[in-house]
Amino acid sequence: MRFPNQRLAQLFSLLQNETLPQDELAQRLSVSTRTVRADITALNALLMHYGAQFVLTRGSGYQLKIDDPSRFQTLEETAPKPQHIPRTAQDRIHFLLVRFLTSAFSLKLEDLADEWFVSRATLQSDMAEVRERFARYQLTLETRPRHGMKLFGSEVSLRACLTDLLWELSQQGALNPLICEEAFDASVPMLLEEILQETLTRHRVRLTDAGERFLCLYGAVVARRVSEGFPLADFSAEDVAQNVRDVAHDVAAALQKLAGKPFSPAEEEWLCVHIAARQVQDVDPETISADDDEALVNYILRYINQQYNYNLLDDAQLHADLLTHIKTMITRVRYQIMIPNPLLDNIKQHYPMAWDMTLAAVSSWGKYTPYAISENEIGFLVLHIGVGLERHYNIGYQRQPKVLLVCDAGNAMARMIEAIMQRKYPQVEIAATLSQREYEQLAAIPEDFVISTARISEKDKPVVTIAPFPTDYQLDQIGKLVLVDRTRPFMLNKYFDAAHFRVIDGHMDQQTLFAELCEQLEMEGFVDAEFYGSVVEREAIVSTMLGDGIALPHALGLLAKKTVVYTVIAPDGIAWGDETAHIIFLLAISKSEYEEAMAIYDIFVTFLRERAMARLAATRSFDEFKTVAMECVSRF
Repeated sequence: MRFPNQRLAQLFSLLQNETLPQDELAQRLSVSTRTVRADITALNALLMHYGAQFVLTRGSGYQLKIDDPSRFQTLEETAPKPQHIPRTAQDRIHFLLVRFLTSAFSLKLEDLADEWFVSRATLQSDMAEVRERFARYQLTLETRPRHGMKLFGSEVSLRACLTDLLWELSQQGALNPLICEEAFDASVPMLLEEILQETLTRHRVRLTDAGERFLCLYGAVVARRVSEGFPLADFSAEDVAQNVRDVAHDVAAALQKLAGKPFSPAEEEWLCVHIAARQVQDVDPETISADDDEALVNYILRYINQQYNYNLLDDAQLHADLLTHIKTMITRVRYQIMIPNPLLDNIKQHYPMAWDMTLAAVSSWGKYTPYAISENEIGFLVLHIGVGLERHYNIGYQRQPKVLLVCDAGNAMARMIEAIMQRKYPQVEIAATLSQREYEQLAAIPEDFVISTARISEKDKPVVTIAPFPTDYQLDQIGKLVLVDRTRPFMLNKYFDAAHFRVIDGHMDQQTLFAELCEQLEMEGFVDAEFYGSVVEREAIVSTMLGDGIALPHALGLLAKKTVVYTVIAPDGIAWGDETAHIIFLLAISKSEYEEAMAIYDIFVTFLRERAMARLAATRSFDEFKTVAMECVSRF
């Protein structure tokens, strides 16, 4: 028996083995409870002929009651399996992508709309994202009247698009079995996994676990496409090691059996590229001599030194790590093979300074080469650069606490306390030693806190009173003050001011904002005329949005004559690429203060970590902004 529509088939399937209330049924089917009742009535009219009914039991829900098991058996044998109906926009987009990528014929939106119980207008809206996704792979959808839409593009691009999509979905959880059915034979990846691991071990080729899983998915897609008569055009891979070729040969032989059709030489060549692009390099970096690899590493490190003043040229570890990574990256870039970087947003936010440096260096290098390096790839490079910067420069900008010692007991006692402090907290600098009378005459305390051997009044800085031979408790009290992070508050005081704070009510576009802010900074002598052009150029490369409505526009390199941060609050928001910025920090940083640049970036990371965007965006004056900002940066 066939049900009149898919929803009735689904309802029948849901209630076959369990009792469900109508509210839950309505939720699962994305319909009203009234529709559920109507559907139950329609089902019962059909089931009457098969000796069964759905009965509503108060407190538990609808339950299947079978009066004639033999008649009902005939229904179970003939009832079609319910299809999965995508309910969310994201689900529909995924199904549309897979349908177009796997269909040899044109598809009509009207047919899909009927199948999924949505309007044609809804699917038309979903198609905008579908087209955008295809465009990334140079795939186009063409519409023919009365026939529908069909996907056109190279077989390489089509396979890349399908495999990348399946990979993304597999990272989010188990692949939907129905997507698997449409995309490939689900048994192929499992069979291929064993073959691949054995082959890689035999030929001494190392891949990451993620690389192996990706290749299994790619192999399943290849087997499906070849079996349906969609082979690859002629292709030859360059600069591929013999052991990689041996692996590709064995894997191609296994896939050929699974596909049931002969493989062209091009299939094996593309397998070579995919394996080489995901290979983990065990080679000694000194043995790598490919010009592109060495040239790019040297270019990046020299650029960072010239434009940002950070010298990483002598870091042998960083040079080796970059060289080893870039060896396989060049292969991926050359053949436009995408590998996902799930940590990209985290990398941008954790290493914003390293991100900007690396992006600027790679973009500059890109002007002299035909290769296009994706954001994902840049993210991997940033990790290496970020760690290198931390190794050499993280200590440099840490502001150590300065202490005022108040001691009336004479020189010897003061020296003893200094010695105790030096032993217990070597990072503390005792800036001055005063008598109690001298202390009371001070109007303000420039040091971070005060240690005193006598009870004294607290002025504008904390005071810890200690015995001549301090107790453990007193030393712990000092320790709490020592460990307070003073770098961020210091930087906030030094580089943020009321003259460079602005609230923009109403509409303003990005270009106007850049022009106005840069003009003011140029008039005040902070930057030269070239600064504005560099800010615009940097923004054009990739958005400077850090996250959570915070944007950090800046120049390519440290071009300012003096360092300042221009803070802009935009309650109505300013369009920033595909996002909206509510807080903008225009950074003008000079080369002479390059070490402090890392600490300035660290302030913005703190704002994100503290989820302070909403509170900062609500401020209307610099004093309000500074109060909230100080709260955030003083917590660590």
